[in-house]
Amino acid sequence: MLNLQNLCFSSDNRQIIDDLSFSFQKGKFYAITGPNGSGKTTLSKLIMGIHKSTSGRIIFDGQDITGYSVTERAKAGIAYAFQHPARFKGITLRDLLNIALGKDHKSDMRDIVEKIGICSFEFLDKQVDSKLSGGEIKKIEMATTIALNPKLVMYDEPDTGIDLWTIDPMVNLLKREQAEKGTTTIVISHNRTFLEAADTVILIKSGKIAYQGDTRGALPMLNDLSICNQNCKVHENDGCFR
Repeated sequence: MLNLQNLCFSSDNRQIIDDLSFSFQKGKFYAITGPNGSGKTTLSKLIMGIHKSTSGRIIFDGQDITGYSVTERAKAGIAYAFQHPARFKGITLRDLLNIALGKDHKSDMRDIVEKIGICSFEFLDKQVDSKLSGGEIKKIEMATTIALNPKLVMYDEPDTGIDLWTIDPMVNLLKREQAEKGTTTIVISHNRTFLEAADTVILIKSGKIAYQGDTRGALPMLNDLSICNQNCKVHENDGCFR
C-alpha cells in the first residue's frame, strides 16, 4: 500500500529522518510513537508531501509519488489530520463537508455527523472559528477527513486538546472506518489507548525505526528514559519532568 524506501530528511544540518524503510499494508492500523523530537511528525509530513525528502523514495499504490505535491497526493487518496487543526472564520462545517463530499448530500452529511458523535444537526452551520472548543474542532477535522474517504489517512496526535472521555469513542470510530472501508490508518500518539488498538506499533528513535510489533513489546522501550532525544541539561539534584 505504502512503501518507504531509504527515506532521509535533514534540516539545519540535522538528520531528522535517517535512511528509514517500512511497508504499510492495506487496511491495517498503525501507531507511530517515540520521544519528542524523534521524527514522528516529520515522517508523516514527508508522506503527505508537506516536507520534501532529502533522498529516498515513496511508493503508494504501486506509483512513485516522491515528487508529487500535497494536492497530487491528496487526489491519489492520502489524507492528513493535523495535531492543531486550522480554523476558518466565515466557513461552516457544512461548507467543509460540501468540499470533501463534492456534493450537497444531506444523508451523507447526517451519517458523518452522527459518526463523530455530534447530536445536533444544527452543528453543521457552526463556523469553524476560534469559538469552538478543542474537542469540537477535532471532531470537525475528523468529519471532513472521513468524508474524503481516503485510502490512507494519518492522524497527528488526535487526542490533543480533547477530554479523556472522548478518546475511546474516537479510537472505536477509527477502527470501524478501517474495518468497513479498508482504510490504512496511521496514528501518531503517545496515548496507550491508541497504541493498544493498533495492529502494529512503530517506535521511532533519532529518525530510525527502533521497534515494530505489538504494544507489549514496545513498553520496555517506552518506559526507558534513555531513549529521550531532548538532551536536556539539568542540575545535579534536579530530575527530568518525564
